[in-house]
Amino acid sequence: MGPAQPGGEGALWGEVPGIWISVQRFAVASLHPPGAAAGFLILAPTAPSLCDPLTMWLSVVALVGLYYLLRWYWERQVVSHLQDKYVFITGCDSGFGNLLARQLDLRGLRVLAACLTEEGAQQLRGQTSDRLETVILDVTKTDSISAATQWVKERVGDRGLWGLVNNAGISMPTAPNEWLTRRDFMKILDVNLLGLLEVTLSLPSLVRKARGRMVNVSSVMGRLSLFGGGYCISKYGVEAFSDSLRRELSYFGVKVAMIEPGYFNTDVTNPEKISRATQEAWDRLSPEVKELYGEKFLASVKKSSEKLKSACCNNLYLVTNCMEHALTACHPRTRYSPGWDAKLLYIPMSYMPTLLVDTMIYWSSPRPIKAL
Repeated sequence: MGPAQPGGEGALWGEVPGIWISVQRFAVASLHPPGAAAGFLILAPTAPSLCDPLTMWLSVVALVGLYYLLRWYWERQVVSHLQDKYVFITGCDSGFGNLLARQLDLRGLRVLAACLTEEGAQQLRGQTSDRLETVILDVTKTDSISAATQWVKERVGDRGLWGLVNNAGISMPTAPNEWLTRRDFMKILDVNLLGLLEVTLSLPSLVRKARGRMVNVSSVMGRLSLFGGGYCISKYGVEAFSDSLRRELSYFGVKVAMIEPGYFNTDVTNPEKISRATQEAWDRLSPEVKELYGEKFLASVKKSSEKLKSACCNNLYLVTNCMEHALTACHPRTRYSPGWDAKLLYIPMSYMPTLLVDTMIYWSSPRPIKAL
C-alpha cells in the first residue's frame, strides 16, 4: 500500500500491475449500523495489460523478428582461409555438381572434381581456373573409388580434406514398383546410396583431420515417397545414413549437412529419359499386368513426365548456394530445402497425417483401368 495522497483524506492507494486502485472509506447508514465502515474500489486502467491481444501479437512478431535477425547474423559468419581448403565433389559432369565446382572455384577454394567421363572432366577444366583438378570416378565400382581416394590423399596431404560433397545420382528407371525388376532397383541404389556410402567411408580420416564438412545430396523424396522405383528408397537411405553419421562425427568436430531439393531442371528430371524408361518397363510387363493397368494409364504417366519440365525450377543456384553455405559457413544448417515446392508443399506434406497425404496423392495420380 502506498502513502496517503494529498487532497484525499482517508484515501489509501495500492498499486496492482497496470491498474491503480483507490480505496475510499465512508459510512453507509442505510446498509450498516451507525459507526460501521464500508468501502468500495475504483479501478482506473492505465498502461496496456500483457493480456491485451494486440500487445500479445506484437510481442510474438517482435520475438520472431529477433529470432530471424539473430539467425541471419549467426549463419553469415564465414570460415577463414578458404583458399587453403580442399573440397572433393562427385558427379561434376553436369547439374548441381558441375555448377558447384565452378562456383567454389570462383570463391577461391581448391576444388577436386570427380566426373564420370573424360569428356565431362575436360569440359569442366575449360570453364575453370588452374586450381581446379579433375579425376574420373564411377561410384558403383570399388576399384574406381579406391583410385580416387588415393588421388585425393596425394593432393590434400597433411592439411586433410575440408569438404566432401556426395552429389552423384540418377533417377531412372522410375515406374510403378510392380513394373520393375530387382536390377532396376539396384541400378539406382548402387549410385545414389551404396556408392555414396562407399565414397564416404573411404574418406573420413581426411575430413576428420581438417575438422571439415560432409554434404550429402538427398531430396524431398527422402521425406515423401511420391512414386515407385529405387529413387525415393535411395534418398530415404541417404537421410538415415546422414543422421547417424552426423551424430558420430560431431565428436571429432566434423559437421554433416543434407541438401533436400525440390524439382529442378537437371538430368535427373529429364522428361524424355523418364518417359523412355517408363516405356521400357511397360514393354517388359506380362499381358496380365498390362491388362490391369491399361494403355490409358501408361499414356497418363508419360504425359505427366512431359509436364515435369515446366514444373521444374531452372535456377540451380538455389541448390548450389545451399551447398556453398554448408561448406563455408561457421554454423551450417543440418538440412537445406531449396525450392519453393520443397518449402511450401513437400516438406509440409511430410508432416501431415498419412491418411491425408495418401488421399491427396490418390486423387492427383492416374488410376489403373481395373482399379476398384
